[in-house]
Amino acid sequence: MKKANIHEFFRRLEEDNPDPQGELDYVNHFTLLVAVVLSAQATDIGVNKATGPLFTVADTPEKMLALGEDQVRDYVKSIGLYKTKAKNVIKLCEALVQNHNSEIPQTREELEELAGVGRKTANVVLNMAFGHSTIAVDTHLFRLGNRTGIAPGKNPLEVERKFEKRIPKVFLRHAHHWLILHGRYICKARKPECARCIVSDLCTFKGKLLPE
Repeated sequence: MKKANIHEFFRRLEEDNPDPQGELDYVNHFTLLVAVVLSAQATDIGVNKATGPLFTVADTPEKMLALGEDQVRDYVKSIGLYKTKAKNVIKLCEALVQNHNSEIPQTREELEELAGVGRKTANVVLNMAFGHSTIAVDTHLFRLGNRTGIAPGKNPLEVERKFEKRIPKVFLRHAHHWLILHGRYICKARKPECARCIVSDLCTFKGKLLPE
């Protein structure tokens, strides 16, 4: 996609949704981190159903540790890979208390040292909690990067770096959420709704589903 078209692409997304929000529920930076860790290979809706009751009783690392792994596991058992995720939540809580004074680190490197936190999770937390202009490449962003022609790449890191390079700085802060929401509700994997897409004329996707 051409530079001018990329600018127009994000200008339209901003005009349509000036303040995009993530769909995970959380009450503070700690619960945001836990929610994102739990959301790997799971839907936000499914995670929210589990974390609503959990965060009511445990919204700090200390309270989560007091619950213990067995109880955390019971709260999140409706989520895929819940046993491993419960173990990771306890481990990351231990690290936060011991190494970070129970505060959430503000660097990608420190976040990635926590159990269950990879680059994508770290980028989400940096963006949502601290306002960093990071791009967290999930399946939606990977698909859109390639499908639209904005950031084609063979792996998530390649797509991430191309997005960061090609998206105008004025749009970087919210680009992550605009793209996720667009991929979730419009530019779907199997049947993209090109007919009601506000940027379809800019997109380079050859398989557009447009009315004849």
